[in-house]
Amino acid sequence: MFRLMKEDIRCIFEQDPAARSTFEVVLTYSGLHAIWNHRIAHALYKRNLLFLARSVSQISRFFTGIEIHPGAQIGRRFFIDHGMGVVIGETCVIGNDVTIYQGVTLGGTGKEKGKRHPTLHDNVLVATGAKVLGSITIGERSKVGAGSVVLKDVPPDATVVGIPGKVVIVNGVKIKGRHDHQNLPDPVADTCERLDAEITLLKEHIQQLENVNKKEGDL
Repeated sequence: MFRLMKEDIRCIFEQDPAARSTFEVVLTYSGLHAIWNHRIAHALYKRNLLFLARSVSQISRFFTGIEIHPGAQIGRRFFIDHGMGVVIGETCVIGNDVTIYQGVTLGGTGKEKGKRHPTLHDNVLVATGAKVLGSITIGERSKVGAGSVVLKDVPPDATVVGIPGKVVIVNGVKIKGRHDHQNLPDPVADTCERLDAEITLLKEHIQQLENVNKKEGDL
C-alpha cells in the first residue's frame, strides 16, 4: 500500500509542474485524496461490503468534488488534475498511466445492465469537460479533446474531438475532412442559423402573399 502511495505522489510530480513538495501534494491535491479513498472503497466493494463502500465514496465526493463509484477498476499512476466535477461510473475500467482533467464524465447512456461504462486503456488522456459515455473502449495512448462527447470506440494512438466525438488524428496522421480541435462544432449556433434561414424564407413567402392579395384588392 505504501509503495502505491509513493508511486501516486511521484506521478503527480511527473505530471504537474506546479507541484513543489511532497507535503503540499499530500495535503492539498484533491485528485490524490480521491484515488486513495477509492482504493479503500473498492476493497470494501470487492468484499461485498457495499454500504460501507458507498459511504467512503460519498464522503470522498463531499470533500474532493470527485465522484468515483466503488466498483470502478482503476490502474496504477492514475492522475486526476484539479478534479472538480469528475464522475467515474461503476463498470469503468481504467488502465495504467491515465490522465483526466476537471469536469470529465466517464458514464453510461441509460439504464442498460452489465458493462455500461467506458474502458480506458493505458496512457489515455481525457481533457477538461469531456464526456465518454457507454460501454466503449478508448485505445492506448489516445487523447480526447476538451468538451468532446465520445459515444463510439476510439482506436489506439488517436485524437478525438467534437460533439459527437470524431477521430481527427490516427498515428500522428491528420484525417482529411475532419474539423480541427480549435474549431469544435457548435450545435446551438448551427440550430440558430438554420432557424434564422427558415424565418427569412417564411417572411419572403408572407410578403409574396401580401403582394398577391394587394393586387387582387386593386382589381
